[in-house]
Order: sequence, then structure tokens, then C-alpha cells
Amino acid sequence: MFDKIFEKWDITEVKIADIGVERHTSLQPVSALHSGGRHAKQQFEQAKVCVVERLVNKLMLTERNTGKKLKTYKIVKTAFDLIYEATKENPVQLLVDAIQNAGPREETIRLRFGGILVPKPVDVTSQRKVDLALLFIAHGSQKCAFKSRRSIERCLADEIMNAARNAKCYSINKKEEKERMARAAR
Repeated sequence: MFDKIFEKWDITEVKIADIGVERHTSLQPVSALHSGGRHAKQQFEQAKVCVVERLVNKLMLTERNTGKKLKTYKIVKTAFDLIYEATKENPVQLLVDAIQNAGPREETIRLRFGGILVPKPVDVTSQRKVDLALLFIAHGSQKCAFKSRRSIERCLADEIMNAARNAKCYSINKKEEKERMARAAR
């Protein structure tokens, strides 16, 4: 069976510590990281898509990579190689750790009372926590590489490594910003 991502990184040895994130972080063996949108039919089907493919899909959201799945596939593959060269650890494990660290625990919604909008803090579901973490990682790497000499691959690798260590990076800053806004709305 297929138990390696990019035919290099073993996904059977990856451990997920957060129980809520574990339900929505799929590490199912896949032959290719291309589901063809089969997960879009029902609400919670995207939890069955491999987390690496979801990262590839999040990288395709900007105007530079829209619809270029093969290009973003190569970006993630190269970034995983750079992560392994720097840390000698499984990059899939670091990605899972980064998702656990970069996902916010609470955020704010706006409620309308009469004619005014009042912010109210709410807990984030584990599905949204994984989605936001992947989005923050993708946006952070794209902002780092825009008008810069650093490649998107290097920026993605640095973003994943820093988020996995809970160090200062774009995704951790966005998570803290969301949680700070929720604390202020109490």
C-alpha cells in the first residue's frame, strides 16, 4: 500500500498530540496528492483528504498559483526536502506540529443588537482550526516570498519549521492576533 508522501516521507510514524486536530487531520495513505474535488460533495468530507494535499490546495488560492496544482505540488515537495536537510526530521510530522501550534483556539463573531454590532468570542471548531492553520501557513509563505529574493519553497519551509517550534512567524502571529481579539471582546 502507499504509506509515503512524495515517495519519501513515511506517514505511519507521524503522531498527532491534539485530539481535536487528530479527527480532522487525515494521514491516509494515498497514491497521488490529487483527490479531484471528491471531498466537496458533503460538509465534513474534506477531513478525509490528506493534510499535505490540503496544504497544496491552500497554496493555490492566490492569483499567482490559481489552478496550478502541479506547480504548488513541486513547491511543497521541495519545501519538504529543505525541511529535512535543515532538521533531519520527518517533514510531515513538522507540518502536523505546525498545524497544532498555528490553529487558533477562539475567535470573534459579530452579533447585531438593535443597530449596533457587538463582537462576541466563540470557541473554534477543530475543523476550522486546521483550515485556519493551513491558511495562515500558506499566506505566511506567500507574503515572505513576494518581492523578495527568497524562493517560495524556502519561505514555506521556514514557516513550517517556525510554526512547529512555536517560534515567531506569520502563522503564529495571526493565531495570537485572533485570540487577542477574542480576549478583548469578553
